[in-house]
This record gives sequence, structure tokens and C-alpha cells, in this order.
Amino acid sequence: MTKIAFPLIGLIAILALSSAHANPAPDELAGTYTQNVPCKGDGTDRTELQVTISPERIDSKISVCTFQKVKQDGSQIDAQLECRFPSGPVIGNVTFNIKPNNTVAFVDRDKNYQSTLYRCSKRTGSSE
Repeated sequence: MTKIAFPLIGLIAILALSSAHANPAPDELAGTYTQNVPCKGDGTDRTELQVTISPERIDSKISVCTFQKVKQDGSQIDAQLECRFPSGPVIGNVTFNIKPNNTVAFVDRDKNYQSTLYRCSKRTGSSE
């Protein structure tokens, strides 16, 4: 039984990792943001408002969501996300609109949740 189980677990892990990277979010969406308030970027931003977006996932105080499918049309990015909550995973569709003022408008498919994400500037020459 274990001769079959361990290779099967490895195959499932490889498939999960490869599917997570199969359709990543565009690089211009990647960054650190605060929700609904401008980012100070000096380390004093409230942690519950911080959001980090990478090409593979979104990390926030509420959940970690992985990009499942992504489609970009100009500055609009439509994505299917799988979010992990204590009660279990939820799959949903969201839209990101990248704005020229360094913000991103975020809304879920049903318009139950809307947010403005304020990009935190990338600090150069700092000792972080």
C-alpha cells in the first residue's frame, strides 16, 4: 500500500503546483497593498489592511487565495480564485482594474465585496 501511496501523493503535489503556476496573474498586479486606505509604506500600516499579491497567490489577514484562471484585457484582469478559509475552500471570480493613480479596484463577480487596493511604493536603497 505505501509503495503506491507515496508516489501518488507526490504526483498529486506536482499536479497541484503545476496547475497553480499554469495561469499566473500578470506581473503588473504583483505587489504589496493596503485595502481602502492609502499605504504609508513606513511599517506603520495596520496588518489587517495589508494585502500581498504575487503571480501565484494573494495573501491577506482573511485568507490565502491562489489564482486558478486569469484573463487580462488591457488594465482589467478577470480571475478565478480558490481561497482557503477555516470552514473550507471557496472558489470565486473577481475583477481587478489597474488604475493609473497606483491603485487597483477590486470587485467580486456578484459585487458583494468591493475594495480599492493602494499600492505600497517599492523602497529603493533601504536596508530592509
